Amino acid sequence: MPVFIHAPEEEEPWAPGGATCWWLHQSLRALDERLAQLGPKLVIRRGPTLETLSALVNETSANAVFWNRRYEPGVLARDAKVKFALSKQGVNVQTFNAALLYEPWTIRNQSNKPFQAFTAFWRNCLAQDAPGKPLAEPKRLLRLRSSPKSLALDKLELQPKRDWADGLRATWRSGEKGALANLKWFLSEAFDNYAELRNRPDLRATSRLSPHLHFGEISPRQIWHGLARAARNRNLSFSEWRNSQFITELGWREFAHHLLFNFPHTATKPLRAEFGKFPWHKDAALLRAWQRGRTGYPIVDSGMRELWKTGWMHNRVRMIVASFLVKDLLLPWQDGARWFWDTLVDADLAQNTLGWQWTAGCGADAAPYFRIFNPVSQGQKFDPGGTYVRRWCPELATLPAQWLHQPATAPEEILNQAEVKLDQNYPAPIISHAIARADALEAFAKIKK
Repeated sequence: MPVFIHAPEEEEPWAPGGATCWWLHQSLRALDERLAQLGPKLVIRRGPTLETLSALVNETSANAVFWNRRYEPGVLARDAKVKFALSKQGVNVQTFNAALLYEPWTIRNQSNKPFQAFTAFWRNCLAQDAPGKPLAEPKRLLRLRSSPKSLALDKLELQPKRDWADGLRATWRSGEKGALANLKWFLSEAFDNYAELRNRPDLRATSRLSPHLHFGEISPRQIWHGLARAARNRNLSFSEWRNSQFITELGWREFAHHLLFNFPHTATKPLRAEFGKFPWHKDAALLRAWQRGRTGYPIVDSGMRELWKTGWMHNRVRMIVASFLVKDLLLPWQDGARWFWDTLVDADLAQNTLGWQWTAGCGADAAPYFRIFNPVSQGQKFDPGGTYVRRWCPELATLPAQWLHQPATAPEEILNQAEVKLDQNYPAPIISHAIARADALEAFAKIKK
């Protein structure tokens, strides 16, 4: 009997955000449809996990409960409590790893401590036995003669009351079929050029598998072995494909979970304690301008608008917008992490935490604080033709490429020809990057003393 229990209160303060809830609704519907083809229907309940599971055990006379492990601190504590209580009732409880290649407690350095540097961590992972192949899908599943009552999916109220999800629906196909289609496309169309093109937001050159991985619609083992098959078809050696850039990106996902498991406080506090004294600003107007893509820096604004419309943002642009928030605006990285948590369809606590702490310079293996992205040069380098900006900032679409990433410096006649009116139909920069960079370095110097 496949069961889904919705208990968001148990995951506070990291209950699913708006975009996550939207995806979850589509994912559950797709799962229910697929299960129905194999035999049983999905049973949906809402309520405290332990009480709800105990009730189902009693209703069905079940003698075993199985689930795949998750690794967020609050979920680990909840699941341990559930496992202990059900076991005391005589229920056979078994849990499994499906979400990671290597579980967080299995990888240790020579001092039997967790790693805090990615390269050493991933080298250790690759020295382990290769991840096992996924099991074959069952051809059919037995169905209970009398199925327990189930809530209608709509009763979970995962869909937004005001429908803002048109862009999400147009962008994504949730569920296992969507995941496998994305993997197939990536292996046939993008894998060969991934290392070269992965930083180009104007091109479709990445897998977009992150939300599917987060929701368990595809596993990292499926991706690993899919890549292995693709590599053999290309006559790549084991060393070549195992050390490919895309496999390394899977490694960063593993590292994120390794860090959050071993340093659970990092979801809200910096790993590097000295950053607890960093002189962050508080400015609601600047934060709002960043959230809405109204900063006056086109690559930043494009990324934030893409996020708002599609629930996703290209990884290079995530780094650019994050750097702008924490280093140009000097706003706390936690503000950015919270916004991403609510708006990303792939909002994953471990990866969200790693990404923001990396950019802010306060986490493990973090970028040095003095690495401050210039939003103009980043746009020129990674969106050279302006395709990405023209799509997400259409008010700038007719600006010549020379000025597209820095409209505030364009001659008046160029702006007039393109019908760009600064601070009217497109904002002037809300801050000077040169001044902001100097201020950020000064703030960093204070915590070093």
